[in-house]
Amino acid sequence: MASLRDLGLSEYEARAYRALLRTGPTTAKDLSRASEVPMGRIYDVLNSLEQHNLVRSQAASRPKKYVAVEPDAALDRLLDEKKQELQTQADQYESVVDELSSELDAGEPVDGQFWTAAVGAEEATDLLLERIAAAERRVVVVAGAPATGFDLGTIGERVTAELESALERGVEIRVLLSPATVDELPRSVGRRYTAELAEVDGFEVRTSPGVDGTFNVFDEIEVCIEVPHPLSADEPFAMIDVKDVEFATSVKEQFEPRWTEAEPLTFG
Repeated sequence: MASLRDLGLSEYEARAYRALLRTGPTTAKDLSRASEVPMGRIYDVLNSLEQHNLVRSQAASRPKKYVAVEPDAALDRLLDEKKQELQTQADQYESVVDELSSELDAGEPVDGQFWTAAVGAEEATDLLLERIAAAERRVVVVAGAPATGFDLGTIGERVTAELESALERGVEIRVLLSPATVDELPRSVGRRYTAELAEVDGFEVRTSPGVDGTFNVFDEIEVCIEVPHPLSADEPFAMIDVKDVEFATSVKEQFEPRWTEAEPLTFG
């Protein structure tokens, strides 16, 4: 159940505030009895509630009396405090990330081959988005058939958004699609391409009937290859990520003539 402690109050503070709502204006001594907050702690608790602007005091009376601020106002104030606290934490984390981004630097690619695989639609999509986000110079996207195992609407939007971020970093992007893949793309993806990406420098999409495989080449050193399920096209697929300069160069060389023969993509 929801509790005032979820909004930052201590157990004693929550009990004192609830008791004040029941009793109306009262003294610290009477509130201690009503709330079961020890008398030795009640003044500290009331001072803290006043700092949160949840309690008002009548200093002119003897003994001093306290009254609770109305619940709607009190909850709004607690919520605002929490939002400010979370924003401060978010700003601190962003500062840490900025500092670490300049401190941490991936090493240059080594000779030889390293590969990893992600199985299932969600894991494969996460891997693809991660590699797009890591690209620094060039990305080649080739989709010879509609990807199996995923919601093209949701995934298409996520991939497009990540490609936009890469373009903002100055990454050159070329996308080659088969007619079948173009036909399967949701209208929302087509509208986004036409409105936001079609005229962006460094971004180009073409289509060709001679496209068969589905893969991505990153910075000419890394290739992500989609692997359909061997028994059922409707089940989740796998994505294999291979870091190998020689292999990536070979794939890129075979891509170039197909790209030259392809036609610029247009959405009707």
